[in-house]
Amino acid sequence: MSRKSTFPLAVLIDGDGFHPAGWLHPAAVTGQAGKIDRMIEMARVAEAAKIDLFFVADTPAARTDQLDIWRRWPKFMNVLEPMTLLARLAGETSHIGLGATVSTSFFEPYNIARQFASLDHISNGRAAWNVVTSSNDYAPRNFGLDRLPPHNERYEKARESVEIVKAYWDSWEDDAFIYDRQQSSSFDPAKQHPVDFKGKYFTVHGALNQARPPQGHPVIIQAGASGDGKELAAETADVVFSAAGDLEASRAFYSDLKGRMARYGRDPSELKVLASLRCSIGKTRQEAVDKYHLLQSLIHPDVGIKMLSEQLGVDLAGLPLDEPIPPGVIPQTTNREKGFFERLRALILAHPTKTLREIYQLYDYGTAPICGTPTEIADLLEEWIDTGAGDGFMLLFNTLPSDLNDFVELVVPELQRRGRTRTEYTGQTLRDRLGLKHRANPHPSRTRDKMVS
Repeated sequence: MSRKSTFPLAVLIDGDGFHPAGWLHPAAVTGQAGKIDRMIEMARVAEAAKIDLFFVADTPAARTDQLDIWRRWPKFMNVLEPMTLLARLAGETSHIGLGATVSTSFFEPYNIARQFASLDHISNGRAAWNVVTSSNDYAPRNFGLDRLPPHNERYEKARESVEIVKAYWDSWEDDAFIYDRQQSSSFDPAKQHPVDFKGKYFTVHGALNQARPPQGHPVIIQAGASGDGKELAAETADVVFSAAGDLEASRAFYSDLKGRMARYGRDPSELKVLASLRCSIGKTRQEAVDKYHLLQSLIHPDVGIKMLSEQLGVDLAGLPLDEPIPPGVIPQTTNREKGFFERLRALILAHPTKTLREIYQLYDYGTAPICGTPTEIADLLEEWIDTGAGDGFMLLFNTLPSDLNDFVELVVPELQRRGRTRTEYTGQTLRDRLGLKHRANPHPSRTRDKMVS
């Protein structure tokens, strides 16, 4: 029997936990997303388990209204700026990849290119950029806008932004900076390739004022589940976070996304799909289920209503908690995250007699967790990989740091025993460890002497 391959693991660190009531759990450490020592500790825990990527989600905004509700679900309300955070973590770790969200809707391509190139140099080739277009109207108000542009316009702008960022990363060849004292030449002028771009959203001309990143291009991550999002990922991404939900839906997403790559001249192996999963781990499956149900019971009604409202893009406040959601309230589409919206809409329509309270207790913000023993969870993770539902996993944790600690102490050793996850880091960069090639500079290699001759 042939030996099965290993698969990559990434961890998403989201405040005090991904679950809306995670911070209320007795095992949570509150406020840790704003404390550097706590973030360093979690990064070291992940690195000790030989996790491939430590990822920090972000939005460039705090909520500024309905604060009596948001105080009960303090998501992104007290966090460290991600690029500053990852630069510090680069100095506190040696091998684990370091990724963060930066929005193309609000940040200039030059700044994005420069920040991630710097992080790649600082970390010796471990940087990753999660490309997002943002999904709520708090962020645009910080940048002089009333609301987000329409979904398709955000993706048009994102496509231009990614193209420009990549061009800036390629604005110097790998060996352009030579520091030749005898020739009094710090760099080879022939090996600069300035960006000259004019599009619908950006007009730029220039080059980075630093050497090309160690990875060529830092790893590009995306998570869009809409048609626009999948097209952008098929064209430009190295890694995609899949939040398709169950095994069958994840297989369909995986096949659909990989099938789009040929029209962009890309091989499916050039893109790694990491399925987003959460685990509730117990000595028995029932113990794991009970742990999850406890969290669901801690969701405050204000938060439950706000959570559904955010995902649907309509305000459900004022509807009776213990009556069904009227069908006419449910929109056909949204300007927010398409994947989460479609899954919630399908849940409501499939349970027309369930009350608003029952729906928010039944619904899970994201994808419902796997509940089981370490052995059962390892079995399921193997099944996902071996049946074409993903290339690896982006792991989310209901409560931090307890659920992270449980996973690395209980599940990772079982996966390592089976030969499915790494026991030592190999390769020099994050690209190496994910099985992605170094991004070669597309410009023809030249030297000044050749040009002069």
